[in-house]
Amino acid sequence: MKAKKLTTFNKKNLNNWMNLTKKERYNLSKQDSFKYLDRRKILLDEIRNEYKKISRENSEKNIKKR
Repeated sequence: MKAKKLTTFNKKNLNNWMNLTKKERYNLSKQDSFKYLDRRKILLDEIRNEYKKISRENSEKNIKKR
């Protein structure tokens, strides 16, 4: 399969992208979507954990003040 050789595409290798079959292009786009989704999930988890950590610290400070 040609798609395995070509992992990233840009202006320089646009012709290579266009030479792929429709199915190969679809599969590559699908893989990119899954990778993006995974990265986004990881980032959101990190943000949530950081928010929880900050919230706990703030609540502990408020309890100590009382």
